[in-house]
Amino acid sequence: MTKLLLSLHVIAAIVAIGPVTVAASMFPPSARQALAEPGSERAVSNVRLLHRICRVYAGLGIAVPVFGLATAGAMGVMGDPWLIVSIALTVIAAIVLVVLVLPRQEEILDGLGDTTRTGAGTDAGPGADPVPARTATLTNPKATVQLAMFTGIFNLLWAVVTILMIVRPGSTTGA
Repeated sequence: MTKLLLSLHVIAAIVAIGPVTVAASMFPPSARQALAEPGSERAVSNVRLLHRICRVYAGLGIAVPVFGLATAGAMGVMGDPWLIVSIALTVIAAIVLVVLVLPRQEEILDGLGDTTRTGAGTDAGPGADPVPARTATLTNPKATVQLAMFTGIFNLLWAVVTILMIVRPGSTTGA
């Protein structure tokens, strides 16, 4: 049973967390590209798709700790320090994703939506060149740079958890 649970845990991690880390990493540069091409529905669609991947797979990612805890229970390692640290880092990674990454992605998407709708988000009158009302806010790279930083932290946390799961420092069950 332990091998089945471990297999499900690893498969869930690859299938659920992998897409989130890749899509979240691609989001900031894609958002910068969409900001550089005001009115480009294709660029905005790419950013929307990346955000949707992050949201959907974040939900599926709940299976990873569920199978992980079941595996740890079956292996009798619930009190091992490497597992406790891994659990803590997983909780921190989830908080970073839910509190810092996904909401910032949504804010950027909201801003991008303002520049792609005809006339929406502009200060220009009829016949004038459309100039986004929030150009200074939208083109400010700080929003995407900060998002990239939080995404990097999220990815780094998962990398450390993966290393702890493989190396299992101090484990007596072999590694």
